[in-house]
Formats: sequence, C-alpha cells, structure tokens
Amino acid sequence: MAYDPYGYGSQDPYAQSYSQQPVQQHHYYGPSVPVAAPTNGMATASMICGIIGFFACGLTSILAIIFGHVAQSQIKRTGEGGNGMAVTGLILGYLLTAGWVVFWFLYILGLAMFAAETGSTTTY
Repeated sequence: MAYDPYGYGSQDPYAQSYSQQPVQQHHYYGPSVPVAAPTNGMATASMICGIIGFFACGLTSILAIIFGHVAQSQIKRTGEGGNGMAVTGLILGYLLTAGWVVFWFLYILGLAMFAAETGSTTTY
C-alpha cells in the first residue's frame, strides 16, 4: 500500500466529486409577495367625509363619525385594513363637530347679548 500524506486513505481530498446534483423542485404556489388585506370602504368614506367637512362647514362631520364607528366594528370582525383611515375620520369628525357646536353657541350668545343691549337703551 502506498503512503498517503493526507491521511484520507486512497481518496484525494482535492479531486472532483462525480455525484449528481440534486433535482431542483419548482414550487408553483402563486406569488411570493404577501397579499394585503382589502381596505374597508366605510373607513375610506369616514376619512373622506372628515376631510370634506372642512370645506362643507362641518355638514359631513356627523357622517364621518358614523362611518368611522361602523368601519372599526367591521374591521374588528373581518380583519380588513383601513383602521388608520377610520381613526382619522373619527378624529376629524369629532373635532369639526365640536368646533361648529362652539361656533354656533357663541354666535347665538352674541346675538342674544346684542339684542339685550339694544332693547334696554331705548330713548324717546
């Protein structure tokens, strides 16, 4: 038997291996990109009504509040996306509604004060 300087027996460690490559498997399971959950329509409507409320003198702010609460309950039940839009619609709806309530309260108070002021100082 010949002397083996590498200590591996008769096999050369630097020799190429002639084993076959493993068979490559193709997986056809659809796209590898995860599909996002669909956005809830009520959440979109809530946010749009809240934004339009700035230009419509708060007329759509009540709808933004209603749509926002309905959207949040649907999102919890179905797992759809759009929770951020629903919260945005709720915040805008509540802010605009509170702002317009304060505005009309102060407006009516000012009219009442003006009427009381002009009615008590009549001179003949």
